[in-house]
Amino acid sequence: MGEPMLIAGEVHTGLLRAADPATVEQARRLVDLVVGEPVLVSRRPIAYVRSPEIPVGVDCGLGSAADTRRVRGVGTALQRAAITGGHVVQGSAVATLLRGGGSARQPWSHYLTRPGVIETLGRTRWDEVAAALAGPDRPGDALDLGAMAGRVADRVQRSAPRDGTVRLRAPRTRLRWTARVGPATGPRIRYSVRSDDLRMLELSVPDDQPPPVQELAALAEDVALHDWLLSTLLEIVGKSALGVIERRAALERLLPAIDYLLHLWMPAARGEELSAAVWAALDRRPGFSRQWDTLVHRIRDQLSVGAVTALAAAGPR
Repeated sequence: MGEPMLIAGEVHTGLLRAADPATVEQARRLVDLVVGEPVLVSRRPIAYVRSPEIPVGVDCGLGSAADTRRVRGVGTALQRAAITGGHVVQGSAVATLLRGGGSARQPWSHYLTRPGVIETLGRTRWDEVAAALAGPDRPGDALDLGAMAGRVADRVQRSAPRDGTVRLRAPRTRLRWTARVGPATGPRIRYSVRSDDLRMLELSVPDDQPPPVQELAALAEDVALHDWLLSTLLEIVGKSALGVIERRAALERLLPAIDYLLHLWMPAARGEELSAAVWAALDRRPGFSRQWDTLVHRIRDQLSVGAVTALAAAGPR
């Protein structure tokens, strides 16, 4: 049985603000954030590039604003950026929280030997720490993985070319996630929508064979990507005013979604066993894939009707 620990992270997902999708080479340059470190490049099943991990030192509280008993965390978190399909930018931050070996703070050299690990000082109750990291309110001096994720996403966006007209704009979404590692009979999964832009994914995984932190981070990024795709497509379809305005005008509003988004839906494309279990749960409830398929079928039906109407209007030759 392993040491009890908590893994926490946040993922920010948004559309690359450029007139055209980035090629694999352009995307690789955008996420080349650490001199001398390689960028991960994958072309199958879909174009994907990911930056090297960047350690960020932290010495801060881990509790919520209402806590009277504060837990302190010292160590490093890891941030990284990725671009999927030349269109979607993600900034991500993750840290593994472990109980420190004592009550005294160690020299920084101790923490730098364990990148991505934050050691707690004080009496640590993992349920309280997980709730605080997932909560909407926290003190100004508390651990803020969302700020780290947002900064690395902004860094990529600032480097994107600004030439031409951007055809599609979409708001950024945030996915906060925690993974409790401890005695359990199997993985437990809970997903919730906290606000228009904030979602929460809570996992409990058994400590006999805990998945690597990077696998959990990749899983969270995959869920965040598909949540953003679904949220964005819902908004586009809603704004298209299908059945309200003239069909041709409605279809014009849908074209950017067809060009930018529909081909990106590939949940669990790079996942392992835990990824398959999480996606099975998400497809049962709230039904990610069913809702996506319904929207895509609606768009394709409109295109088919529009094509038939155009042919009928043209008449026989």
